[in-house]
Amino acid sequence: MSSSHHKSTRGQEETEKLKSNLEEQLDRLVQQLADLEEAKDDLDADEYEETKQETMDQLTEFKESLDNMVGGNLSLVDQLSGMQLAIQAAISKAFKTPEVIRMFAKKQPGQLRQRLAEIRRDEKVGKLSGDIATQQSVEILTALKKLGESLTPEEESYLQSNSSASLKQFEQVSGDLASGDKVLAVASSQVKQASK
Repeated sequence: MSSSHHKSTRGQEETEKLKSNLEEQLDRLVQQLADLEEAKDDLDADEYEETKQETMDQLTEFKESLDNMVGGNLSLVDQLSGMQLAIQAAISKAFKTPEVIRMFAKKQPGQLRQRLAEIRRDEKVGKLSGDIATQQSVEILTALKKLGESLTPEEESYLQSNSSASLKQFEQVSGDLASGDKVLAVASSQVKQASK
C-alpha cells in the first residue's frame, strides 16, 4: 500500500471526524434554539431575547470558526457548505425553524421533503396555523433550492409569493451551494457587516 494512499484515507477519516464533531456542535446550538422556542411562554421577554442573542452569538462564532477551517480547504468546502449556509440562514433570521436548519445543515433533502408533506397535512387538519405552516414551508423550499433540488413551478411561485424579506435576501446573497467559494466570500462579508 503506497504511503500517499494511506495519507488520503487518514485525511478522509480526519475530515469525517471533524465533520461529525461540527455536526454535534451545530446540533447542540440548534437544540438550544428549539428549547428556547418551547420555553418562550415561561420566560419573560427580556430573558427570552437575552438567551436568544447568546445562542445567536454562539452560532456566529461557530460560523466564523467554520469559515476559517474551510478557507482554502476544498474537501471541507464540499462537506461543510450546507452547514455554513444553514448557520448563515439562522444568524440572518431568515430561518426560524430549528428542525429545518438542522436538516439543511446536514444536507438532507429527502427529510426536508418529508417534513414539507407533514406540514401540509398538519395545516389541513388544523394542527398547525397557516402562518407557521407557510413560514416553515418557505424555509424548506429555500433550503431545498440551496441544496440544488429542483422545485416544481407551483413550489417556485409559492416561494416567490410567500418569502419574507430576510429569506429573499438570504436567497440572493447566498446563491447556490454549487458556487461555494463565492457564497462564502459574500456570506462572511455579510456576517462582518451584521456584527458591527
